[in-house]
Amino acid sequence: MNDDAIDRAAALLLSARRDRRALDALPEDLRPADADTAYAIQDSHVAGLGGAVVGWKVGATNAAAQAMLNYPEPFYGRLLAPAVHDSPAEIAASALFGRGLEVEFAFRLGRDLPADGAPYDRGGAADAVAAVHPAIEIVDSRFAGGLRAGGLSLIADNGAQGAFVLGAGIEDWRGLDLAAMRTELLMNGEKVSDGSGANVLGHPLEPLVWLANARAAHGGGLAAGEIVTTGSTCAALGFADAGDSAEARFAAIGSVSVSFR
Repeated sequence: MNDDAIDRAAALLLSARRDRRALDALPEDLRPADADTAYAIQDSHVAGLGGAVVGWKVGATNAAAQAMLNYPEPFYGRLLAPAVHDSPAEIAASALFGRGLEVEFAFRLGRDLPADGAPYDRGGAADAVAAVHPAIEIVDSRFAGGLRAGGLSLIADNGAQGAFVLGAGIEDWRGLDLAAMRTELLMNGEKVSDGSGANVLGHPLEPLVWLANARAAHGGGLAAGEIVTTGSTCAALGFADAGDSAEARFAAIGSVSVSFR
């Protein structure tokens, strides 16, 4: 796919956001056939959205998500400043096509992970982490079929990133067993799903390792101050409508909440 086609695909996704009209799919000649093309469309899409990139999301970090998306590995998208909220957050339901809620560990970086430092391992990634945060990612897609659009189209759609809610960070986190830590999602006060940090590639630091190496492969890096959120720890997503509220609880690092007006 040439640069013009990439930009046209991105423009369709931008129009869907602006006009509040979901796409059935990208036209066949503008549909990414591989990850490199999908990320190129994402780059153009995000540039058109505007807003500072303040971090990254990693999706499809467990086998169930990969099977649902028919995509065999994790993928990433950008967190943009206008879509990031501190907990407790209130978000207009009408701002999103869908509101899929994921309970996630997020890391705030204290130093850069530059491309020329790759390949990274868990120890190298952990050394860059300043704090761990409880978080809720709100998954949203510009496609009428939502997550059924498939991995490559969702990558083009900025990794199906809709909004993000960040809880207070824990700087003294290294003694915590993040893989064993239990998490749960409550909707309107009722528990709807639970899980643990082991559900994201075996340990929440592994999606950070994957992202640092994936960004290096695309010629980029990660920067101090950025937030990296690492994928759904719970067995199932929650789905919210206007008037609903949600809370994500983590056994040792607190909770985070959001309501939809």
